Amino acid sequence: MAPRQPLTRRRILDAALALAGTEGLDGLSMRKLAKTLGVEAMALYNHVTNKTDILDGIVDRVFTDIDRADPDLPWPDRVRATALSMYRALRRHPVVPLALVTDRANPTSLRALQPMDDLFGAFSEAGLNDDGVRQAFGAVQSLIYGSILLSTTGFIHDAGQAIPREQLAPYSHRLDSDKLPHFSRMLPALSSGDAESDFVRQLDVLIAGLSVLK
Repeated sequence: MAPRQPLTRRRILDAALALAGTEGLDGLSMRKLAKTLGVEAMALYNHVTNKTDILDGIVDRVFTDIDRADPDLPWPDRVRATALSMYRALRRHPVVPLALVTDRANPTSLRALQPMDDLFGAFSEAGLNDDGVRQAFGAVQSLIYGSILLSTTGFIHDAGQAIPREQLAPYSHRLDSDKLPHFSRMLPALSSGDAESDFVRQLDVLIAGLSVLK
C-alpha cells in the first residue's frame, strides 16, 4: 500500500478548487473537503483557518497562472496581454470569478494584486488621470468577469463552446417574431462563434475607445 500523502495547505487548496469546480461554492464545505482528502475535518484547521481562508487561497492559486506582460511593450499591448491572460486563467476555473464578484473571496497577496497593478500602470502611461484609470480598470474588469460569467453560468458547461441550441429552444418556440424581429433574427447567431475570440474582439474595441477618458 502506498504511503498516505502528508496533508499540506497546497494539497488542501488543490482539493478545494476541484471540489468547488464540481459542487459549486455552496457545495464546498470543510466536511466534504475533509472527506475528499480522507482526513477528519479538524485536521484541516492545522493548515487553513476557515472556508473564507480556503476561498482566498484558491483564488490566489489561480492568479499564479496569470502571466505578466512584458513591461517594454506599448501600453495597449500590455493591457491586452494582461486582460487576456486573466480571462484564460479565470475561465479555466469559473468558480473563482464567481467567488470574487460575490465578495466571498478577497485575496490580498502580492500575486493576486499584481495584474491590477500592471493594468493601473498601463492606463497611467496612456495619459489617464486617476479618475480615468479607475474607469478604464472598471471597464476591463467588467469585460473579463462579465464574459466569463455569461459564458459559464447557465449558458455553457465547457470552455470554448457557444450557447447550446437546446438552451435557445424555449425562446425560438415561444417568441413572436413580428413583435421581436431583431431578437428573432439574431437568435441563430447566439449559438455560433467562439467565446475567447469574441472576448478578444471586444477587448480590442474597449482598448481603442479608452482615449475618450483622457
